[in-house]
This record gives sequence, C-alpha cells and structure tokens, in this order.
Amino acid sequence: MLTVYSETRPCCSRLSTRRDFIRVGTLGLGGWTLADLLQHKAIAADDASYVKDKSVVLLFLSGGASHIETFNPNMGAPSPYCSVTGEVATVVPGMSFGGTFPQLSRQAHRFAVVRSFQHSVSGHAQAINHVLAGGTSADGKGPTGFSMGSAFARLRGVNHPVTGMPTYTLLNSDEIDPQYIKEKPRVISGSRPNSLGAVYGPFTPGGESDAIRNMEMNIANDRLDDRLELLATLDRFKQQVDLVEQMQAVDKHTRQAFDLILGSSASAFDLSREDPRWVERYDTSRFRVGFRSFRNSQLGRHMLTARRLIEAGCGFVTVHSAGWDLHADRNNPGIESGMEMLGRPVDHAVSAFLEDLEHRGMSDEVLLIITGDFGRTPGINNRGGRDHWPKLCTLALAGGGVPSGSIIGKSARKNDEPVSEPITPSHLFATVMHTMFDIGQVRVTRGVPQPLMRLIDAADPIPGVV
Repeated sequence: MLTVYSETRPCCSRLSTRRDFIRVGTLGLGGWTLADLLQHKAIAADDASYVKDKSVVLLFLSGGASHIETFNPNMGAPSPYCSVTGEVATVVPGMSFGGTFPQLSRQAHRFAVVRSFQHSVSGHAQAINHVLAGGTSADGKGPTGFSMGSAFARLRGVNHPVTGMPTYTLLNSDEIDPQYIKEKPRVISGSRPNSLGAVYGPFTPGGESDAIRNMEMNIANDRLDDRLELLATLDRFKQQVDLVEQMQAVDKHTRQAFDLILGSSASAFDLSREDPRWVERYDTSRFRVGFRSFRNSQLGRHMLTARRLIEAGCGFVTVHSAGWDLHADRNNPGIESGMEMLGRPVDHAVSAFLEDLEHRGMSDEVLLIITGDFGRTPGINNRGGRDHWPKLCTLALAGGGVPSGSIIGKSARKNDEPVSEPITPSHLFATVMHTMFDIGQVRVTRGVPQPLMRLIDAADPIPGVV
C-alpha cells in the first residue's frame, strides 16, 4: 500500500520526519516499508571497499545449448562430432564459431571461450539449479545452494546505494509455447536465494518472484479511480522538494524508495527513452521462435534492457533465452533448424550488446557470461537432434577484464569430454566472485556469512580468466 500525506502545512516545514510525506506499506515482510527493504543489508560504496565497479550479464540458454554448434564446431573431426551448421572463421586465428554466429565471429577478440566446461547433472531442472548456483547446489535438488546472482547481491547489497535500483534482476520473455513455458519456472527456481534470504532473490519485472512481490506498489481496486490524483500529489510534492532543495534532509533509503515509486529507476525499462538507432540495432523481433506456438524473439530487447539496467545501477542481470532442448522430438526442433531459429537471434543481439558496450566505454566494466543447462550429445539421434550431455557444456565469457581472444581448455576429438583439466560451475562461481569483488577484503569484512565465504574459498577461478 502507498500512503501519501497531503496535509496542508507550510511547504516542506517538516520534511525531516519521513512519515509526514510518504509511507510504503508492509510489503509482506513483517511490516517493513520499501525504505526499510532498501536499507536492509544495503552496502554503500564507502562501507564496502571490496566491491569493484563491475557488473554481470548472464545470458542463460535454457534447454541446453549445443557446445558443438555454438563455440566448439570441431570441424576437424568427422560427422557427427562436428557442427551440422558448419563453422565461421573468427578474427582470432585458430578460433571458429558455429555457422549461425557470423556477427559474433567478428567479436571473437572479446571472448574467452571455455572448451572444457562440464558437470554431472543431466536433468533439466536440476542442471539449471546447479549451473545458476555456480555449483553451490551440488546435485541441483532441494533447498541447498543459492544462485550466483543472489550471492552477488548478498555481498554488494540488495540495491544500488545511490539509485536504489535492485542489484539482481531476471529478464524473462512472455512465453506461449508449452516447452518454453515449462522452462521459465525452472530458471526462476534456479535464480533463488535460498538460505541467503528472500530479499536477495532477483527482481523480476512482470514476474512472481519474492523480490518483486515485496517491492511492488499495490493499490486496491476501489482506489484505482484516485490514481491520477495520487500521481498528481506525488508530482506536486516532488516539485516542492526540488524547489527548496530539501532532499538532503531525508533519509537516503527513503529517497531511494521515493525515486523507485516515481519511476526514475523504472525508466531503465522504458526503451522509448533509448536512441532509436540502438533499438533498431538490437531488434530481434523478425526472428520467430517456438515449436508448436510461435512468438517474435524478445532477446534483443532484453539485452538492450540489461545494458540500461547496468547503467542505472543494477549489478547482476540474468537474461533467459528458452527453447534450446534440440532433441528433434514432438516438443522440440532438431539441431539444424533449432540453431537457425535460436542461434540467429543470439548472434544478432549479443553482437549488438558488445558493440554497444564498446561504444559507451563499458567493455571492461561488464562481464558477459553465456551458458546453459548442459551441452548436447556428440552423436546425432535418428531424428536429427542431439540429446542431453553434461560431460561437455557451453561456456563463453566476454568483457569484464577477462583475457580476450582466448580458448581455455580442450575437448577430445569426438567433442564428448575434456582432455584438459575440467572447468566446473564452481570455477564459474569463483570467477564471478573474484571478478566482482576484492576477495581478500571480503575475508576480513564483518557480517559476511561464513557459509558463503567458505564456498568462495573452496573453488578457484577459471585458470587464465582472473
């Protein structure tokens, strides 16, 4: 509930008493206000010297994108151990990508491609939990572990200390295909905070996550008629506050709550404010995705929104791309048609994202991670699909200061397992933590949960990345 006190009194005469001008209701957290939620475990920059000025965008290809048709086409091996979509040479000598990634091939100098990424979980729901949790959920079952985004939020704080923007956001599409609909709650579940606490879950615009339910403004049906008056009241108050420059007298967390309600942070989601040339560059709506029911691809919008969210103070954005379970069965397309349908939007949207970051001077500030549930079988089934294969998985990183234009690890000739030291989700978790934080400083900081600290210390970052 939102209550605005519009009691007549001299302008801004008692603004220092925050209940005199704005109160956000219980939020389902035992009577907390939105300002209280923003204050809870918030870490201001001057109080957390271990927080680096970097952010993460995790593009999660649910269903399990083929490692062969994405970043390890393996064309020196005979069929079926090589990419059925062929390969494209990249700007990096000795590195090639799958045939549906021609635009990304021109961005290969920004990538660190991992060709020895593996784990042991072969079921979708469990593998999604395992990978998104960075291995902190060993088997992907039950309440153990927590997502990498939630761990990030626990260390950085649930919101940006200046803008109030939630630290951790999950971007999903409005799915209509039955298979895609099935994958969406799996990724929401895999993004969960578990033992870290509900406030460290992702903000999910239009979704049903704990975080958004806790932060959203609810107006009873019988009060909808007063909405315009409410907004007008808020607008008048903001004008008065701005006029007399009294915002410095207001608690910083209340200012953040006020900004969120008025929509200054929410403007990051409004692409009408974006340069139309970049909106067009990102646009993937011409690609139709689905199997039984089709929709226009929203991936480009999500990647552009992710960049806008990062600029507005969000620190960890998960972008979900569904449909990569390319079995060629009654629910899914085969490898060749599936990569044409899903690979092309990734090629277009991610290349636009990397170009945009370079244009804005943000390449070293944003770590892009591309991965999924698991990889696909080195063999082709009799329907033209590849099946589940966690022994070798898709993983590529770009930006964030990682060594670019590099190949990490090596796969066997049949592209079925690593022949170099395996890289696991635990290595990925450690890579994110070491890239985003000064771990030495974290160790001596009071209040960091010891179970989280032990998990950070238990794994090493991906060799050659951090």
